[in-house]
Amino acid sequence: MIRIGVLGDIGSGKSYVAKEFGYPVFNADIEVNKLYKKNKTIYIKLKNRLPKYIHSFPIDKKEISGAILNNKNNLKKIVKIVHQEVRKKLNIFLEKNKKKKIVILDIPLLLENKINQKKDILIFIQSKKKDIYKILKKRDNFNQKLLNLFESIQYSLNYKKKKSKFIIKNNFTKKGVKKEIKKILKNI
Repeated sequence: MIRIGVLGDIGSGKSYVAKEFGYPVFNADIEVNKLYKKNKTIYIKLKNRLPKYIHSFPIDKKEISGAILNNKNNLKKIVKIVHQEVRKKLNIFLEKNKKKKIVILDIPLLLENKINQKKDILIFIQSKKKDIYKILKKRDNFNQKLLNLFESIQYSLNYKKKKSKFIIKNNFTKKGVKKEIKKILKNI
């Protein structure tokens, strides 16, 4: 099985590009949302660690955001609790798809949390900052301060770019992305 890890800036289109490959995708953000909505154990752990912020189940993302905005260290606490469960979900995904030729890993902290393996093929999604910002501002939960905090726990974009075997220039057009993906799949 070939594992392709998708890297890039927040809002650069990683999830969109990951889906366009046409292979099974493990999307960590979707898994985290499911944990907040369905996993009572995660709720209890978060409530115990952050009793001033986490009040009800299913967990409201606004409560998570409030905890992070109030104290940057809360982000580390949340990541530590949620990350273990996401890793379990990833292992289930990999086991389920072990006979597939390729799987795509759409995990925002892939390198930072050392989830990648040496033989993984890393692809960097490069997008213009102004295009990213336009897209992020359209999101319901957009918060500049929160965005800055998330970026502060990630490796630099230059580092991610250097680690990547391929770069996809995402100009947010389907045709351009499809063409780049085709080139990469030929080279794998």
